[in-house]
Amino acid sequence: MKSKARNKKSAVKRVSSRELTIEGATRSYETWMRSCAKILPSDLRSKHEQMKENPFGFLRGAFYRWAQLWPSICSDLCGAPKILAVGDLHVNSFGTWRDAEGRLCWGVDDFDEAYPLAYTNDLVRLATSVKIAIDAEGLSIKLRDGCNAILEGYRNSLGQGGSPIVLAERDQKLGKLGVDNFKPPSNFWEKLNLLPGIRQPLAKDLKRALEKTLPEPGIEYKVVRRQAGLGSLGQERFVAIANWRGAASHERQS
Repeated sequence: MKSKARNKKSAVKRVSSRELTIEGATRSYETWMRSCAKILPSDLRSKHEQMKENPFGFLRGAFYRWAQLWPSICSDLCGAPKILAVGDLHVNSFGTWRDAEGRLCWGVDDFDEAYPLAYTNDLVRLATSVKIAIDAEGLSIKLRDGCNAILEGYRNSLGQGGSPIVLAERDQKLGKLGVDNFKPPSNFWEKLNLLPGIRQPLAKDLKRALEKTLPEPGIEYKVVRRQAGLGSLGQERFVAIANWRGAASHERQS
């Protein structure tokens, strides 16, 4: 499980000095993180190495630094209305899942840093990730066009209640979304199913969180540990795997 919500604010306060270096901010954040959850040293070392590789990896892995500097660098935007923001939003924060009816949906699928913030935080951070991806030649769009698309999509989503996109209901647009790329790699489920199930009993809050996200109550599932992501790398990641309505597997993680 991620760190408890009541502790989140304290981490930002402890690294609030504008003069604090990234090394100091990282040490402060990771000290706080160790007080909230079990840390896997090898995964944390892997996170540090990936953060060194390129600016996008650094952006993904150092949200604590963003949270520290955002109020001073973008002070003119901090007074915007607050919402339950994604927090560490970036271009890779979107993905697909099956809803309760088994329909394939697309939208933001990473909420582990969600927190009440000015709505402008998500917009600026997403635009920042677009700029980094463009500079790395990972996107062929112009920055202005990318920013306009973000604003247009945000306005349209607000007007429609903020719901994810149900792909089955938008057949005419699936080609533009690159729906073929939504399919997992051919060996994705094979590798996941080969992971050994955990032996020790799950903590009650973790068990409850995993079961709450499964498509229906009472289905059998296996819990494994998995290394994935970057922002939360270093913390334990538990995945629940189950068969559901004839599908090969169904996966939820915390």
